[in-house]
Parts: sequence; C-alpha cells; structure tokens
Amino acid sequence: MAANAKTWWQKPLRVIQPNLQVRDTDRIDPERLAQQIKDMSGNTIVFNVGGIYAWYPTQVAYHTENEFLPKDFDLLEEVIRACHKRDIRFIARFDFSKAADYVYLQRPQWFARSRSGEPEIIGAKRPGDWSLLMSTCINGAYRGEAVAVPVLDEVLSRYAIDGIFFNAPGYVPCWCEGCRRKYRAAYGTELPDDKKEFAPDWASSCMRDNIDILYAFAKQKSPEVPMILYYNLYRDNIFDRAKTADMLCTEPQDILSLGHHHIPEFWKPALSIKLGRSLPDRPVPFGIVHSSPGMDWRHTGLPPAEYRFWLSQIPAHGGSIWHSLTGVPDTIGDKRILETVGAFNAQVEKVDPYMEGAEPLSEVALMWTADASAEGWADGLLGRQIPFDVLLAEQAVPERLARYKALIVPEGMKYTEEFAANLAGFVRQGGHVVAEGAPPERKELLSLFAISGEIYESEPLAASYLRFEGQGNPLQKGLEQTELIAHRGKVVYCRPDGAGCEVLATLVPPFSPLESVGAPPERASLPVSHTDLPLALLNRYGQGTVLYMPFSLSHLINEYKLGEHYQLLENAIGIGLGETRELRVTGYHGLQATLFAKGNNRLVHLVNGVGRRPLATAIPLHDIEVELRLPADAKVTQVRQIISGSPLEYRVEQDRLFLTVPRLDVWECLLVECD
Repeated sequence: MAANAKTWWQKPLRVIQPNLQVRDTDRIDPERLAQQIKDMSGNTIVFNVGGIYAWYPTQVAYHTENEFLPKDFDLLEEVIRACHKRDIRFIARFDFSKAADYVYLQRPQWFARSRSGEPEIIGAKRPGDWSLLMSTCINGAYRGEAVAVPVLDEVLSRYAIDGIFFNAPGYVPCWCEGCRRKYRAAYGTELPDDKKEFAPDWASSCMRDNIDILYAFAKQKSPEVPMILYYNLYRDNIFDRAKTADMLCTEPQDILSLGHHHIPEFWKPALSIKLGRSLPDRPVPFGIVHSSPGMDWRHTGLPPAEYRFWLSQIPAHGGSIWHSLTGVPDTIGDKRILETVGAFNAQVEKVDPYMEGAEPLSEVALMWTADASAEGWADGLLGRQIPFDVLLAEQAVPERLARYKALIVPEGMKYTEEFAANLAGFVRQGGHVVAEGAPPERKELLSLFAISGEIYESEPLAASYLRFEGQGNPLQKGLEQTELIAHRGKVVYCRPDGAGCEVLATLVPPFSPLESVGAPPERASLPVSHTDLPLALLNRYGQGTVLYMPFSLSHLINEYKLGEHYQLLENAIGIGLGETRELRVTGYHGLQATLFAKGNNRLVHLVNGVGRRPLATAIPLHDIEVELRLPADAKVTQVRQIISGSPLEYRVEQDRLFLTVPRLDVWECLLVECD
C-alpha cells in the first residue's frame, strides 16, 4: 500500500498513555497536557474515557461518572480539541472489567463469581474512602449490550475520538450461572471446578465473543475509527484477537519489584513484537512499556539504563512504541521518566520514515510453542545476533516456510500429520531443520530424522557430556580446543538409520552420581569416555538437511547460559545458512541485531543490553563489525547511523558489505542505501 494511501493508524505512531487518577482530575490542563505530549515527540495519546469511570458527563445507567470532573467545562472534549490542534491523535481508553459495588447491588447477575458463588472484590483492603470494585463477568450483559455498547454509542456520538482501546479485556475465571450455561452448551459438559480443567479454548472464545459484540457495534457506528486489542505471548489465540480488532498491542512488562531472582527475561519485548509481526498484512503491533518497575512501584520509574534498553527492543524488532505512564506529566514525581520518554521518542521519530513499510529479512524461523523450549532457542538466537521470525503451527505452511533457509523445532512441538508433511517438504526443497527432544515414533518423522524406530527416553542425567565426533565437524566450529562440552538432562537413546546420516556428537555418560562428583578427585576418571549413543545426527534428505539433537539444547541455555551452548546453537543453524548469511555481527553477548529490507535498502538495528540486569549503566560497546549481504546488482550509495546522524565508512567485496560501528551506547539503526 502506498504511504499516502494509508490511514493515520497505518503510519508510524508514538503513543503516550497517561494513566489517570480521578483525584488528580483538577490537575489536568488540556492545553498544557497536549503540549507536553507534543514536546515528548508523541503523536498519539491514550486517554481514559469510560468503563470503571466515565471521564465525561454520561447518561448511561450504571456507568459511574468521575465525581471530580470539572463543572464548568467538558474535560474530555477539551483534551480532544487540544490534541487535535497539535495534530495528536486521540485514542479513547475503556475498561469494563470492573464496576462499583452499587452496580453489583442492583445487577448482581453481571458479575464474576467464584466456585462458591462469591463476587470477586478488587482492593477490598485499600485504605481510604473508596467504593468497592468488583470483577464483571465477560459473558455478562455489563460488558455487552447493557453498559459497554451504550457507552461506546454515547462516546462515538458525542466526541471526535480517533481510536478505541480496551484495557483488561481478557477472561477472568467465573462460575456464574451464565458461564455455566454457556460452557454446557459449548462442550456438552459441566464447567469444571478446577480452572486448569477448562477446555483449552474456553478463555479465548469468551474474550472473542465479548469483543466481537463491541467490535461489530463500533464498526457499524463509526467504521473509520480503529479498535486496538491486546494479544499475549502466552496462552492466547492471536488469530482470534486479529478477527476482532484493527490493531494489536502487547505488554511486555519489566517487573523488577518481584525481586532479582524473578527478573523478566531480556527477550520479552523482542519476542512479543515478533509474534505480533507474524500476522501478515496488518499494522505493526504496539509494544506497551510501563515506565515503572512494577505496579506496586508505579509512582517511580525504571532505572534509566534498563528503561532505555527495554524500550529500544520495540522499534528494533519492528514494533510501534506505546509508553504507559502513571499520571500526567504534572503529577509524575520521577522526572527521569519524562526525560527518557522524550529522548527515546526523538530517536524513534528519526527512524520511523525509514522503517515504515520495511519488512524483516530473516533466514531463520522459530516455531513458537510458548514454552521454555522455545524461550531457550529465542534466547540463543538473540544472544548470537541471528535474525529470526517466529511462526505458529498454523503458519508453518509451504509458501511461508519457503522464505527461510532454516527452521527450528523446539522440544515439545506437536507434530501433527500436516506439520510433519510440511517439515519434510521444506527439507526436500533445500531447507535445514534443527529439531531437539523426543519425536513421536512415526515412520515419516523417523525417516526424516534418520533414526530407527526403537527410541528410549533416559532418566535425568548429570555429570555427562557431549563429545564432538570426527574432523572438521561443523558443530565444533569455535570450540576446536575442546572435545567435550557440558550436558545435563534427559536424552533420547536412538540409533542412526539411513545412508545419508552422519553422527556429529555422542553422549559421554555420567562419570559419577552427583553426590560424589567432587570427591575424591582420585575417582573422577571417566568410566566410559566414548559411546556410539548419538547426541547430534545430520541427515541429508532431498536437497536439504536435518540436524536432530536427541537432547534439549534449549534447556541447557535456559538453565546454565554457558557460552559453548550458545556456540553450539549457532553452529547447528549455521549448517543450513552456510557462508553466505545475510548478516554477521561481532558476537558480543548481550548485543541484539535485527535486519529489515525496504526495497534495495537495508536497515540493521543494534541494541546493547550488555551488563547485569537490571542495567544500572549503559556500558558502551566499541568496534562492532558488521558484514551484510547486498541485494543482487545493488550499488551502495551511502551508509549512515540514523540516530546519531553519523556516516560510516564501508567497503564492498563482491556482494558483501563490511563496516565497523565505532561505538554503541544503547540503540542505533544503520541505514544502507542502495541503487
């Protein structure tokens, strides 16, 4: 679609959401707020409008009006006017997930119930003069025709809003009579007492049904107003979400208040955006980043170095940034937040014109199974600067797989008949598959992996090793000085079966039980130093290859973070990529690299997350070498750093471009312009 044919919401957006507190209502000056958003380089605001509180004079029954609203003017109307005057788009935030206790007393059938029939009360122990809030049932009328739809109707009729966003639209377990009836009708059985026994699609279908009502009404009323809906990296059906929304958003929170032992993995923003981008022909997903280190500390900010690193992953992986703040700038006491948001948005504004319409240029796809195995592979790919996309099982079809040179299948992947056939077809056409763990004992898969039909899963092994086999072993690249690397965990005992199969690594069994590995050293010798039990088998199949690893490399990366396991991962994928990779970057651990294409131009994002998290300081990286494959017959006209504005010296050898980035603080985007 041509840039000038796009609607406003299909163009680059920099969203700022000041989450409002009702008791600060009199501190909201519409003109001043709009100018502050403008000064922070925001071009879109998300502002509270309806749901728990109406931020305007409402006529809808059971819609609780903010009692602190000004009496002499319409706050909502003035904020919208002030924003539009500055060319700032206004997205209306609604939250129908909760309602006040006076509503419950009059319409108790609209509220979620526990298994014992009690309503769910939010903040019952909150000190101060507050009414109680209670969770509403997603299948109840409050979130549909009784309140939510009339509120949408009222707002769309009165105010010139540009978009709609639903906060907390998801399912909350509920055992009300309405949910019990719906479950019985859908599944022919009673709603289980244990939520873990709910049908897998119950929560997602409830959310889809509710949002479908709201989306249908909004589109009928104001078809030009887009609707934004959440998706989740885990336990969600992104296809359901896409059916009932124009734009999607995700919220990778950097929650530090849970303590250092529970610090979120560094890759949450990257993976969340990649999953959203897996849906073709849609606006790029929003990545919502809270400014706080946890909701309990929402009145202070993330450490600035950590905050900048977390934010940078959103645009670097192809998402649109959405800042979530507690309060308006005048009520935010931690001014570091405002400084970080403003400085970051200014960087995004520089990059936006070049990234608009750019597409990821990834040679590797990772099957996203939303479990620890997929997380481990993602960790390794990011840690080794290998650009990749994530795919859901439904997306692993021949025409989609044809874009990639290599496909990673994590442990635990469900090998349906269709997926197994597509996998074999991908390899037959020249693709490279890396698979780990125990496969189902199906003839076509055993043939693809080149193993015999008798496979056995071991007990958890410790004090065991992986031994590289043979000379010039591609798995040993960079590890030539060692014949063994550490292994722990279960192994699938199997036998190679196939003329095209080569064993690249074998198991060295435990030399001792764990309780005696350290003492005495006189008994630390390996009782069996060499077996023929394979830990890596390379099979040539059709025009492609399969590297099957009958153990869990992702588990080793998740648990131990050893450099040799990351190297092994890169080598396993490198067999398929060969020497002509699209992108190579100096392998600093903690450095992320992504690659996008826009016509013949190339954009390389570099994000520096080096150091112990939460990052207290940004440790600069120096002399990062970048090697990039150029498009066929392309002539490089300029190479520069978009954010710093500095040109870069480069050289071209055949179809490869070489350059060195002298210094990287947090985020930079390299633009390679070609004729």
